[in-house]
Amino acid sequence: MSTNTVDNRRKVTTLRLIEMKTRGEKIAMLTAYDYSMARLIDQAGMDVILVGDSASNVMAGNVTTLPMTLDQMIYHAKSVVKGVERALVVVDLPFGTYQGNSKEALASAIRIMKESHAEAIKIEGGAEIRESVERILSAGIPVMGHLGLTPQSINKFGTYAVRAREEAEAKKLIEDALMLQEVGCFGLVLEKIPAALATEVTNKLTIPTIGIGAGGGTDGQVLVMHDMLGINKGFSPKFLRRYADLDTIIDSAVKHYITDVKDGDFPNANEQY
Repeated sequence: MSTNTVDNRRKVTTLRLIEMKTRGEKIAMLTAYDYSMARLIDQAGMDVILVGDSASNVMAGNVTTLPMTLDQMIYHAKSVVKGVERALVVVDLPFGTYQGNSKEALASAIRIMKESHAEAIKIEGGAEIRESVERILSAGIPVMGHLGLTPQSINKFGTYAVRAREEAEAKKLIEDALMLQEVGCFGLVLEKIPAALATEVTNKLTIPTIGIGAGGGTDGQVLVMHDMLGINKGFSPKFLRRYADLDTIIDSAVKHYITDVKDGDFPNANEQY
């Protein structure tokens, strides 16, 4: 479903996402970590920009998301917010800033909101983090949930395989999704779960679901920018569609520049003062 030009210029808010679900309009979400890329993504018409702790992988070169600190997330979020006019900016609470301590969770969320000027936070987990979610929401901070494969728990899972294939885990995921909606989350990311389960959860909820590796039955989709643009070719899961091959384009451009410099072709007479 397309929107008219005037409507498409409206600032995206948490309420607008729920309106989009109600009228069946799909929600487009993509990660960003810096001002320049956030500006381009926002200008293209993105609905939601996630400042993901995936910055740990694609920006810092870490194997997991666990090393990201709160200060680092705030730095990336501040950079992104400066480049965005329309999209809703959501920031991941990084590992260690909310698990097991709801007061620390609230303090972490407040720092992100005050220092970055972002508009919402995202937090991984279900019943085990309910207290943290409720405390953050009590301060008027919008929260997006995240269920299924939760990368901050990778050492517990021991694998990035599809989650909730078994009945017990699927049942818990549904219960957690309903709980997150009940306490006040405005949306929910569903990562790497069976498509039928994601569709079932989506149909049970009045808040929007955003899928990544969760099929087409969710209310929207999210991908990591570096994966989608073909910058990071070392990651090729089944759910990923590449929309560009920037790895090859950048490699070719850099090699061309090196050749021109070494051959004395750059700068030429028109490129100097």
